[in-house]
Amino acid sequence: MQQQPYESQGTQANDGSTGARAVDESVGAQAADRASRVLGGSLRVLVVDDDPTVAEVVAGYLDRAGYVVDRADDGPTALIRAASHRPDLVVLDLMLPGMDGLEVCRRIRDRGPVPVIMLTARGDEDDRILGLEVGADDYVTKPFSPRELVLRVESVLRRSGPAAGQRLGAAGLTVDPAARRATRNGTELALTLREFDLLCFFLRNPGRAFSREDLMREVWGWDFGDLSTVTVHIRRLRGKVETDQARPRLIQTVWGVGYRFDPAAEEN
Repeated sequence: MQQQPYESQGTQANDGSTGARAVDESVGAQAADRASRVLGGSLRVLVVDDDPTVAEVVAGYLDRAGYVVDRADDGPTALIRAASHRPDLVVLDLMLPGMDGLEVCRRIRDRGPVPVIMLTARGDEDDRILGLEVGADDYVTKPFSPRELVLRVESVLRRSGPAAGQRLGAAGLTVDPAARRATRNGTELALTLREFDLLCFFLRNPGRAFSREDLMREVWGWDFGDLSTVTVHIRRLRGKVETDQARPRLIQTVWGVGYRFDPAAEEN
């Protein structure tokens, strides 16, 4: 039997579908309430997947959660949709006709910062890393739970929204959390959502060593996950804040532990 690209939700009752619909409606109502309270309004999500079943299920869950949903079934159409109605977040399949998800992600991010959650049917670590390398903020591997995807969308959007807090700075780096703006020696840095959050966390905690598990919990808000996500984001962030990425001084590797942000090393 062919494996579903998503995990079915709910339990059957009466005619076999009533119970599932009741569960889905309840979940949708709860998610809509969370979205309204957390985000303060309807946000636009672009769903890009050439599998009509996956696209319909994902769009349906997001719609019930209170989001405005646009859909595209190939790469070129996704770029047209993104240009005509700027999305607040993109749910993007890796394997697409006409243009793969990696190239779509690159082109969308070239037009400005927008959070991207990558969908992939593959279990390959290389595919996940490639997605993160081109700027995806999160990824979900098929088969997946639509309810989990809605929670991921909510989490990413929450972190991409305006953040409270005073400006941070050290070693020529300046970050304005409220404006989501970061500069290095006066030059603005093009950071993804997670890179920005990671830099803020380091600036708030200079001189302390953190494991990858610590960073995943504090920056991503996950208690478990693929730790290569942290490794990729550290490498990308180093490429933007270090004078010499091959010999990092600001974000140092602490062997056997993880990473430490040491602004004094750059200033000496």
